[in-house]
Amino acid sequence: MDIKQLVLSKAKEAKEASRLIGKASTERKNKILTRMAEYLKHGKDELIKANSIDVQRAQEKGLSKALIDRLTLTEKRIDEMIKGLEEVIALADPVGEITKMWLRPNGMLVGRMRVPIGVIGVIYEARPNVTVDVTGLCLKAGNSVVLRGGSEAINSNAALVRILKKALKDEGMHEGVVSFIDTPQREAVLEMIKLEGLIDLIIPRGGESLIRTVTENSRIPVLKHYKGVCHVFVDRDADLEMAQEICFNAKVQRPATCNAMETMLVDEAIAEVFLPKMLKRFEEAGVQLKGCPKTKKIYPDVMEVAEEDFYKEYLDLILNVRVVKDMDEAIEHITKYGSAHSDAIVTRDYNKAMKFLREVDSSAVFVNASTRLNDGYQFGLGAEIGISTDKIHARGPMGLEELTCTKFIVFGSGQLRQ
Repeated sequence: MDIKQLVLSKAKEAKEASRLIGKASTERKNKILTRMAEYLKHGKDELIKANSIDVQRAQEKGLSKALIDRLTLTEKRIDEMIKGLEEVIALADPVGEITKMWLRPNGMLVGRMRVPIGVIGVIYEARPNVTVDVTGLCLKAGNSVVLRGGSEAINSNAALVRILKKALKDEGMHEGVVSFIDTPQREAVLEMIKLEGLIDLIIPRGGESLIRTVTENSRIPVLKHYKGVCHVFVDRDADLEMAQEICFNAKVQRPATCNAMETMLVDEAIAEVFLPKMLKRFEEAGVQLKGCPKTKKIYPDVMEVAEEDFYKEYLDLILNVRVVKDMDEAIEHITKYGSAHSDAIVTRDYNKAMKFLREVDSSAVFVNASTRLNDGYQFGLGAEIGISTDKIHARGPMGLEELTCTKFIVFGSGQLRQ
């Protein structure tokens, strides 16, 4: 079977299965997820054995230690996948929820009901845990899923899908609820994103180049997550101790994430008081600092920042620092250089906080809190499939609700169009 036929067959299988999982009760979906969790628990040895082949190949190819770490499955990481499924089981099922009803003058009741999207295609790299996380979320929201993982994790993903499919089969559900494109050839992605009418939504999870390739070539709607160029602005009316803790957390706690701070903006009115202690703490934590001329005047040890640096998502212990005239200049900076992902202000001034919330156009805007909190679990959504920087359909962390859409429902008593 050639690549085109392989991908087409997987999508058709998923489409057929979507009609069955879409009308499954909450109880039945939870039973399937419970069975998946049980089978993962019993299949740890099989999974680690399959994963060891991928890890060995990655080492032979000289892939980076960071990528190999993301690729590696351990007993602990498998336990985390199982826990993720258990958390999804505990979440409220959004399917069938009537979100709004209103009465028309002719006596007709009009409302909206949450329904599954249908077939979701997910294209991702490196992390095998995505296979389970995505499956759990899509299934609970009544969708089937077509998975296309990275070539470096093909054996791990194939082993995971075998276990997930066995759980579906043993629960009497169509196995096409989880379809896996089991070829490392990149042509499969280009074929997958042409299948309008079979796949309803594409979600690429990976680097910016992958997302741009998918977006530029897809005939199917794409939910995008571009880079996270995130900011914290320390206002002149900030509690400076709080500001220091927030900025340190936003950069250092886990710098390789999309919601980590890449540029710290500081009001010039408090820069000479705030920066020396803050930047010394960053240096002691191993952060490489790049500063504007005003920053360099206050703290000469920083490197000089270039304008192109303000557009960068470092995903590392590197930080831009800029002193700004006031909040308006901070907002201008975020608007010009930011990626509409996660941005924060630290201030005790209510009016400034509200202005910042209104004018900063990002997927999540924070007052007196770290950008690292832009996360489905932290927001109380449970698990998430990713953070969307789109404005259509879903924005910010995507939980179960975001994996549904709505349809109009109408209750009449014989009304006719006049």
